[in-house]
Amino acid sequence: MAGLIAFVGYDNSTFLMGWTGGYVLLALLLAPYLRKFGKFTVSEFIGDRFYSPTARLVAVVALIIASTTYVIGQMTGVGVAFGRFLEVSNTTGLLIGAVIVFAYAVFGGMKGVTYTQVAQYIVLITAYTIPAVFISLQLTGNPIPALGLFGDYTPTGEPLLTTLDQIVTDIGFKEYTAHNGDTFNMLLFTLSLMIGTAGLPHVIMRFFTVPRVADARWSAGWALVFIALLYLTAPAVGAMARLNITDMFWPNGVEGEAVSLEQIETDPRYNWMANWQKTGLLGWEDLNNDGKIQYYNDADPAMQEKAAANGWVGNELTKFDRDILVLANPEIANLPGWVIGLVAAGGIAAALSTAAGLLLAISSAVSHDLIKGRFNPSISEKGELMAARVSMAVAIVVATYLGLNPPGFAAQTVALAFGLAAASIFPALMMGIFSKKVNNAGAVAGMLTGLITTLVYIFLHKGWLFIPGTASFADSDPLLGTIQSTSFGAVGAALNFAVAYLVSGMTKPVPAHIVELVESVRVPRGAAAAQADH
Repeated sequence: MAGLIAFVGYDNSTFLMGWTGGYVLLALLLAPYLRKFGKFTVSEFIGDRFYSPTARLVAVVALIIASTTYVIGQMTGVGVAFGRFLEVSNTTGLLIGAVIVFAYAVFGGMKGVTYTQVAQYIVLITAYTIPAVFISLQLTGNPIPALGLFGDYTPTGEPLLTTLDQIVTDIGFKEYTAHNGDTFNMLLFTLSLMIGTAGLPHVIMRFFTVPRVADARWSAGWALVFIALLYLTAPAVGAMARLNITDMFWPNGVEGEAVSLEQIETDPRYNWMANWQKTGLLGWEDLNNDGKIQYYNDADPAMQEKAAANGWVGNELTKFDRDILVLANPEIANLPGWVIGLVAAGGIAAALSTAAGLLLAISSAVSHDLIKGRFNPSISEKGELMAARVSMAVAIVVATYLGLNPPGFAAQTVALAFGLAAASIFPALMMGIFSKKVNNAGAVAGMLTGLITTLVYIFLHKGWLFIPGTASFADSDPLLGTIQSTSFGAVGAALNFAVAYLVSGMTKPVPAHIVELVESVRVPRGAAAAQADH
């Protein structure tokens, strides 16, 4: 996410707004009610509320698809973290990380993963913020990165963002702080991330493990506090890293000389480039054999003229994977070794933590909702546990395979998962809690409509056919107006709501006992009697 913010700028602030807003929705609209319902999984809630094994089955399918897509993004991060930590290729790091993630999730179990995630989140926040504090002090003299972002750049005395805007436009890129994308698509993307967060099973599962309804609301509130710590820091991490990177390739300013190959090989300031080159995620090439590496936007007409005048033949920073930015940031800023090690630990903790939670969601959906709830109700606890472990193994193999050729950078792939959850699971949960009119047929039709339309749009837009080499990090031309594949989840959710209400109105009404069930979830115990007495 910070990498995408660094290289795109303002327009990718949608990640911050969407994911933060999603937890507000969770705290206010979902967590307390789902905890009060008292079921173990999201699919079980949907199956019972809509009094339909078919609804539960569709929810399981949606959960598995969304969670597996999410795991692909996490495995991409695992490959980056282990590749740099062990100084091996990204592919080797991904395979090593997959084995560790599987062992961690299988032997940890629900309770183990829940408690270790608390420790991991402390490591994650610490590892993310400490380097940001160092870099903010270096560049602005302010120890608070969020304030330093809007402070003055120490070498020039100009505002940091003004300096960054000038530097990136000088080398042919658009202004960092300007809105350059489509506003409608940006709105849909933010909404997709927001409602996708509120519909993600591995997040919601955490609220099933707390003792009381009040604890569910409090846990969502505390999650928001810690998310705020990260997300106020992320824009500063991205902006300051972009400034450092550009300054590193143009140490004498863009009107001066670009960095030379001799500097890269001999100057300790550039050691990070050799370290990351080993992973295959960073690359450069002296295309015009002038002994220097020119970094600029070679698609910009003005820069093409400048390149022709100076004898440049293209951007010689041939690869800079966005996903390396946070891990590489302390090395780029030449911070102490212990800070670099801390960031590596944070990256690994983040990847292990989320991947384990997703694998648990997938395994419980298969073993508890699919096998025990649908095909073999008499299965023993031992058999259910074995089924959970086998499904976890299959999920990690599929995610690793697809992680070797993901449909986008880690945050982009994760955004696709949020879109799928937004289109399928979130509307069913909302209608299940707040509507007495949506019946089993409406819920099934709505979930299938949202899930299928979103999947088809993503596949057509990304050209992602589950075949290595066919995925595209860059979307093709939008199929519907200006809507990108990562933004379509909000459209899928709207279709889900519309179809559910339409079909419900054309079929049998909701049984009386389900209406009472909905009321009991939404109204505190004893409230109805108190109102009657009043």
